[in-house]
Amino acid sequence: MNAPLSPSSCPDSHVALALRLADVARKITRGYFRTPVTVFDKADASPVTVADREAEAAMRLLIEQTEPGHGIFGEEYGAVRTDAEWVWVLDPVDGTKAFITGKPSFGTLIALLHEGTPVLGIIDQPILDERWLGVAGRVSTLNGRPIHVRPCPELRLAALYATAPEMFTQTNAIAWEALRSRVKLPRYGADCYAYGLLAAGYVDLVVEASLQPYDYLPLVAIIEGAGGLLTDWQGRRLGLGSDGRVVAAGDAAAHAAALSVLADAGGEH
Repeated sequence: MNAPLSPSSCPDSHVALALRLADVARKITRGYFRTPVTVFDKADASPVTVADREAEAAMRLLIEQTEPGHGIFGEEYGAVRTDAEWVWVLDPVDGTKAFITGKPSFGTLIALLHEGTPVLGIIDQPILDERWLGVAGRVSTLNGRPIHVRPCPELRLAALYATAPEMFTQTNAIAWEALRSRVKLPRYGADCYAYGLLAAGYVDLVVEASLQPYDYLPLVAIIEGAGGLLTDWQGRRLGLGSDGRVVAAGDAAAHAAALSVLADAGGEH
């Protein structure tokens, strides 16, 4: 009998399946990029396209065919078996607004949770042909090459990203502004790509709010495997039940400083 898996284990067969999922989604999203696709509005007014739906459907089908006992939590088609030992978390097009405006900062996000802990993550940018892979216990890679975060011990030296200012509301907006005013280079508009840049050593902080599990869970293993940190605004580990506010940092000192500023400015609890 095989020994029980530790929470940080991820079998090679699951890594191989994750890469196949990214390949399947890449073919679909690349085919629709910068074409006149119809854009639909969801109930929350966020946009969705046929690329989102077809890519997730294809990934879900492959999971069901390969590992039918695994759970799935996806943006477009909901959740099944989320109490399973292994759960896949899928965002077929993270950054749909970028996708429909022809900007290649979107990506397919894939995570695998083992007993609730993220042990694998992928960011796949099909147009630029870039793929980040993080697996618990291994060094993260970009197109197969090891990557590492860069040091940034002080906020005044930091490059900070968020997707858009409107993701921060009420006291979260006050806290964001307090942090934004402390850094050297605040920027908007990179979606999941900003987290990949952080893992590769080009960005120091990504701070966001109003996220869903499929937006942040695929990023955990990538950033941690590159030597960085990704937590909620209280410094807690992320999971399916987190509140959607995240702080990613390449440097532990910058991470602690960012958490302190957000807390002092009264970010919502």
